[in-house]
Amino acid sequence: MFKVTVKETQNPTIIKFEFPDFITRNQNYEFKNIDETKASPLAKKLFFLPFVKSVYISGNFVAVERFSIVEWPDVQESVAAQIEEFVTSGGQVIDMESEAVKKVPVTVYSESTPNPSVMKFVASRMLTKTPVECKSIDDTAVSPLAQALFSFPYVKEVFLDENNVSITKYGIVEWMEITNDIRSFIKNYIEDGKEVIDETHLVKTEAHEQLQETYFDNLDVTSQQIINILEEYVKPAVQADGGNIAFKSYDDTTKLVHVVLQGACSGCPSSTFTLKNGIENMLRQMLHNNDIVVEATNA
Repeated sequence: MFKVTVKETQNPTIIKFEFPDFITRNQNYEFKNIDETKASPLAKKLFFLPFVKSVYISGNFVAVERFSIVEWPDVQESVAAQIEEFVTSGGQVIDMESEAVKKVPVTVYSESTPNPSVMKFVASRMLTKTPVECKSIDDTAVSPLAQALFSFPYVKEVFLDENNVSITKYGIVEWMEITNDIRSFIKNYIEDGKEVIDETHLVKTEAHEQLQETYFDNLDVTSQQIINILEEYVKPAVQADGGNIAFKSYDDTTKLVHVVLQGACSGCPSSTFTLKNGIENMLRQMLHNNDIVVEATNA
């Protein structure tokens, strides 16, 4: 008899239902609501369950994210049974006719950044909600796209945030020689439906943890104020330049604010000036404390 195996993930809202064999090869599917489920009759069925928030299908598993109205121990066996019954009765996990529909076009364009070693590639679709930085190929478990980009010998670092990919190159080539090749590679990679971010690894990262409400709620009031200022007044400008700034810590005794610079900001010649004459002054004025000092670490 066909059986699925229930597996917990690092994210308590997500459960994986593993199949005994592959259900899709070289393709990954993410469905945020029932209107997106044309390619997957199984995903459509799952969305009739009132607690299902999203469905992700890859390799040999179906991952289901729940709303907070239930806990997985209360319903996971029932969901597993419904999946088994659906497949046993001939239901399709992926509709292969829908799969044959043409690729969804993606636009990718390049932008220079204040850091001459970094070029920003902007896609017409969201790639990740959590910033991901890969300083070497050893860091790419969380991003198959970043891993693929490291196959280019001149790629030194890869940073993904929202709908863009910022790439740091070695000095062996000039951007004018390689920009079009990288842009075409990223465009084709996304259009082929290949996995950009591996959610099962993403939830284990510190960056993902810091985006959770519980992390913010456990901080002191001043740290919360600093995060709010960075998010509202600093981060949009930094992201526009292909980088990111993340709060790391605040010491109320020394008044030291520690931030992490990522992407184009990491190693940028102008980053020190921006920290001291921009962010530090802003925090001093908005928090009414001239003793605040900002120091940064390049991630």
